[in-house]
Amino acid sequence: MSLTIVADDKIPFLRGVFEPFATVKYLSGKNISPADLSDADALIVRTRTKCNKALLQNSSVRFVATATIGFDHINTVELEELGIRWTNAPGCNADSVKNYISSALAAMDCDLTGKTLGVIGVGHVGSRVAAAGAALGMKVLLNDPPRAEKEGNEQFVELDELLAESDIVTLHVPLTENCKYPTLQMADADFFNKMRHGAWFFNSCRGETVEVQSFLTAGKSGHIGGALMDVWPGEPDIAAELLDAVEFATPHIAGYSTDGKANGTTAAVRYIAEKLGIDQLRNWSPEKLPEPVFDPEIILDRNMTLQQALKSAILHAYDIRNDVSALRNAPDKFEFLRGSYWVRREFSAYTVHNAPERAVKSLQQLGFHTA
Repeated sequence: MSLTIVADDKIPFLRGVFEPFATVKYLSGKNISPADLSDADALIVRTRTKCNKALLQNSSVRFVATATIGFDHINTVELEELGIRWTNAPGCNADSVKNYISSALAAMDCDLTGKTLGVIGVGHVGSRVAAAGAALGMKVLLNDPPRAEKEGNEQFVELDELLAESDIVTLHVPLTENCKYPTLQMADADFFNKMRHGAWFFNSCRGETVEVQSFLTAGKSGHIGGALMDVWPGEPDIAAELLDAVEFATPHIAGYSTDGKANGTTAAVRYIAEKLGIDQLRNWSPEKLPEPVFDPEIILDRNMTLQQALKSAILHAYDIRNDVSALRNAPDKFEFLRGSYWVRREFSAYTVHNAPERAVKSLQQLGFHTA
């Protein structure tokens, strides 16, 4: 019996992989329809495809894989009711988001040493971000109620304490509601009022975790000192007022390193291969990732301070300000900027030479090779 797979046409490294074993239809993720799935055995998506009963109830799809960490675009209850099994790719772009946040911190016009970074949500991504903050010389506070409940409070603090003491608050939570620890609009008026006056707010998880009007009010009053947003309520359409209120504004690309994309595709391919009995692809991975756009050999001045060395290496490998400029110059091209995103390699693709001795350990902790 022949197999049919439908896949989002923006998933990298996927074309040609399944073709020896199945018929593959590549379609725009946001436009995949029930008719497209009528004879499909499996579906491979990103966040733009809402996988629910309306899409899948009349299909022959048995397995769904999303090549992303997040899976709030998958109605898991409805898929289970339909007997459809699914998977996501936990941790696939954790280092990508870590590098993204590191770049934002490096681009801030301040000495990070001794500043406090408050990380809300300490899963695959949040734990990497926390480690990067420590490598940059920051004090790090962690808040994760589900983990604290399971593991004890030793390494975690209450949300109110984190908000009151942090110079930068960064969200890395899944989008949840109707549960013990809902995150839908968790960043509301009370949240922002409890933040230290002048602190920065970062959100690179889900736009709906923020109550927009409360955020705008906190920004206009000067209570928030600055903000980063990579995710937006109602994206790809961004309210002009919201865009103007954010210093670092990017088009949902924090996790879009080429390495992270490759990890997500790898997880999806292996899952579908296993479930469809394609033994040849059970251990598949892309053969080779493209070379970095920028020189992979970073030469530093050994007389640099620790902060100068770390910021210089980070911004050589990835300067978030370029992505900010791209979105500000064409906010109506949100989806295009995501779909045609440049080849951003992670810090592990770079080797730092001539680093000051005091910076070597921190560079390695950030993911760089040193020589």
